Amino acid sequence: MTISPWIATWAGLVPAGAAVLDLAAGNGRHTRFFAERGHPVTAIDRDVSGLVAADTVEVIAADLEDGSPWPLAGRTFGAVVVTNYLHRPLFPHLFAALQPGGVLLYETFMVGNERFGKPSNPDFLLKDGELLELVRGRFSVIAYEARMISEPKMAMVQRIAARLSS
Repeated sequence: MTISPWIATWAGLVPAGAAVLDLAAGNGRHTRFFAERGHPVTAIDRDVSGLVAADTVEVIAADLEDGSPWPLAGRTFGAVVVTNYLHRPLFPHLFAALQPGGVLLYETFMVGNERFGKPSNPDFLLKDGELLELVRGRFSVIAYEARMISEPKMAMVQRIAARLSS
């Protein structure tokens, strides 16, 4: 699977050599992308079978939705990357995991996606403008989109690239 064009476009915001957290990393497409760019990466997912640990890649198996404590307490990163995943209770942890000036690259499905298939449960769909509201007053928004896409399939998505205020 290819990397997200949104992530590829805004990856240059991540400072050279900064540690990256790839949350809900899946098969590791963004983990590999950032590792190849010289970033140490921590990849976390419930199913880590598609992830390979390496000198610059730390793989953590964790169910982020089962009520267990946040597995990265006290750790910070120069960037947090999340695609195609939404579990609202994690937002405070994600924001706390960013170093001052750190970059949030987030892209997932929004309301309206139910017309195109899964996810269709409102619990897994961002509300209109939700990402902007979440970062308001804490982040400088570099780029934001809320739109329909046709690749890799028809979907309604929200995307944000934002820098945590120093």
